[in-house]
Amino acid sequence: MKTGTQKKELPIRHGFYDRLKAEFPSQIIMDVTEVCNLACVHCPHPTFKKSEHYAGRHLDPELNRKMVEEVRTSGRGVTQYIRYTSNGEPLVHPQIYDLLDDAVQHSGVMVTLTTNGTILHEKRIEKLLASGLHLVDVSIDAFVPETYAKVRVNGNLDVTKRNVLKLLELKRQAGVATRIVVSFVTQPDNAQEAGDFEAYWKDQGVDYVVIRRLHSNAGGVPMIAAQMRAGQRDASRYPCLYPWERILMNPQGQLAFCPQDWVHGSVVADYRTTTVQEVWQSEFYQKLRQAHLQNDFQHHRFCGECPDWQQTRWPGEGRSYADMVQEFIAAP
Repeated sequence: MKTGTQKKELPIRHGFYDRLKAEFPSQIIMDVTEVCNLACVHCPHPTFKKSEHYAGRHLDPELNRKMVEEVRTSGRGVTQYIRYTSNGEPLVHPQIYDLLDDAVQHSGVMVTLTTNGTILHEKRIEKLLASGLHLVDVSIDAFVPETYAKVRVNGNLDVTKRNVLKLLELKRQAGVATRIVVSFVTQPDNAQEAGDFEAYWKDQGVDYVVIRRLHSNAGGVPMIAAQMRAGQRDASRYPCLYPWERILMNPQGQLAFCPQDWVHGSVVADYRTTTVQEVWQSEFYQKLRQAHLQNDFQHHRFCGECPDWQQTRWPGEGRSYADMVQEFIAAP
């Protein structure tokens, strides 16, 4: 099966350059749990939870230890950061503080946490700040409570806002360097609030406000995917950034090439029996990258059917999350 438009000559910028390295990924995504306490409308989790792919798994700390050690030895000088995030809420992992502490103390690279902030109460905040964690990113996606209730189903904006304000207060009191970021996924229910959201949180003293573009989670939210595909009918497809930038470990301990994968369609190998470096330089990854460069996905159906390629930004093509992190690293 071949998808997309005809093959075309591509700019040199699609490949390894700038922060993108052939030796090792510039980003390590640690998907630490499948469990979540929200049911966000732009997220596949409500459907995922009812599927055969869901088992409420949490990442084995021993695999976290192995990853931290590999980043320390093979990723040092190449990897920008390890990002603890999830197809669930990372703070529900029963040993999340041990995972973060291990990464901060031993990886030698920046360590970040992405959370919905709903259970980020004072004791949890104190543990995070004491760990030396480099960045906390709270996904909020709304400025008013009514919108938050629509977008982040089962959540309460007053609770989340109070938690983030307490996080900022305790950070100032402790005098630590942890960066605090809030994020906002722009979508029909909240688009009119983006400006107010950004202005409010900048006034509160966050280090950055991330305004994200809506994506379909590799087709995991069918309505969003259909809208994106409709808008791409006349677009020339270019390679997705992910095979050159990052690798993910899921709660089962599997390495995967796509952070938006909810159906295990991008799993490459079991991390127990291999290493990131081996997988990153493997024949599989070389063929995957070639498929993207040639726009020929007959052997990579998962990528061929995904409409999210247009939402990735290559270095120099516009501001990305990685650019923000790079600036934080350069100016600690």
